[in-house]
Amino acid sequence: MHLSERAKNISPSPTLAITAKAKEMRSQGLDVIGFGAGEPDFNTPRHIIEAAIEAMNKGYTKYTPSGGIVELKQAIAEKFSQDNQLTYGTDEITVTTGAKHALYNLFQVLCQPGDEVIIPVPYWVSYPEQVKLAGATPVFLEGKEENSFKITPEQLEAAITPKTKVFLLNSPSNPTGVVYTREELEALGEVCLRHRLIIISDEIYEKLLYDDAIHISIAALSPELKANTVVVNGVSKPYAMTGWRIGYAAGPKPIIQAMEKLASHSTSNPTSIAQYAALAALRGTQEPLAEMRRHFDQRRKVMLSWIERIPGLRALRPQGAFYVYVNVQGAYHTPHGTFTDADAWAQALLEKEKVAVVPGSGFGTKHHIRLSYATSLEQIEKGMERIARFVQG
Repeated sequence: MHLSERAKNISPSPTLAITAKAKEMRSQGLDVIGFGAGEPDFNTPRHIIEAAIEAMNKGYTKYTPSGGIVELKQAIAEKFSQDNQLTYGTDEITVTTGAKHALYNLFQVLCQPGDEVIIPVPYWVSYPEQVKLAGATPVFLEGKEENSFKITPEQLEAAITPKTKVFLLNSPSNPTGVVYTREELEALGEVCLRHRLIIISDEIYEKLLYDDAIHISIAALSPELKANTVVVNGVSKPYAMTGWRIGYAAGPKPIIQAMEKLASHSTSNPTSIAQYAALAALRGTQEPLAEMRRHFDQRRKVMLSWIERIPGLRALRPQGAFYVYVNVQGAYHTPHGTFTDADAWAQALLEKEKVAVVPGSGFGTKHHIRLSYATSLEQIEKGMERIARFVQG
């Protein structure tokens, strides 16, 4: 059997791989602490679950339009208006099978062989693979740690070639948790407009902010930027709905129509029941979200306090999402041996102390690990204590 070159060139997701490895070890009776999960550890709020049950009882179990039910599109439009000061018609919004599906379809309808997509580093693990699956070339632009992992307009300008088609922006960021300011977005946006680049703005973590950080959508900065930007978001992270698989995208009508045509030949439509659950998430009480954010903030502070006490570790204080991106290069000399990169360091940590973390190679850097604090305080305390023991003996 011969697989296509496309299939053979796909790299597996390291975040899903490390989570699966931790689950496998637990199934063997091992006490594994997992810091790899990119999802809230809370259950979906009750009123959202009840909305799904009601939808099933009412018979909303059939096909829907490929781009989602109009009621959900209207709720998404209301969300954009209230939260982001952005006005979209329902024909400028599409509902997808998760935000990942929105991104995948975007690259498929925007890119072709020879196109280049600029991706800031560190990046979410699926961006490069999705670009390559569309036949385009990912161009990586390093966000320097001393600049809070953010890229500058000068860097962006220097990376643009006649082949550049898309600039990908993720704020708040996975894996770093950094949030771009209005001034920083304006400067990047000016470069994109001058070179007529399409901007894909992944804003899936916009609701998970700390330390008075403010999320600003680059599309809201000017009518010109809105006309050249597709905003991607979803309900997975803010409402603990990762398994429901509902995301959405908003942008220029021709792009949205193309995405819906593509979806009509792949997924047919996002799950009908999950769409009604998402409708309840957007229009219902936001108190469960506020409560989850309070817990995440507390956990974030505890994890950062541990990192500050462990010799050789350093990390920026994340302003969003639920990750800490830790530079471990200063802790390569351990009682368990000396390491040259975070991959080997993380592998030894899993073997010696049963702590699962995601090495930075999956995000484009060599000397970092990503720690998720979307887990209980008890697990954070226990896992960080093991990391300290691994480093210090």
